[in-house]
Amino acid sequence: QVQLVESGGGLVQAGDSLRLSCAASGRTFSTTAMGWFRRAPGKVREFVAGINWSAGSTDYADSVKGRSTISGDSAKNTVYLQMNSLKPEDTAVYYCAAASGRFYDYWGQGTQVTVSS
Repeated sequence: QVQLVESGGGLVQAGDSLRLSCAASGRTFSTTAMGWFRRAPGKVREFVAGINWSAGSTDYADSVKGRSTISGDSAKNTVYLQMNSLKPEDTAVYYCAAASGRFYDYWGQGTQVTVSS
């Protein structure tokens, strides 16, 4: 099992920046990738960004591309999501996720991000 704990959420104004952090513990040696998802009120959970440890590659949803950067340290089992130029539509609960294979199968409890206009 892998445990994930997110931090860094909060209430910000449109145009502000925010950095989310996620710390993984447990069987982290099995982790091949980590990522961020979000669920806005009344909507389904959606992919935001991901980082593949072995490939060293990153991926972003179109909605955040150019405004967000995912980074991390596989040795420290941490991943970050730097979000800039935040918009009210970025308001959501953000979840950290970890993959032990092809799919994300471990999830954190989530951290609330609220962007006021």
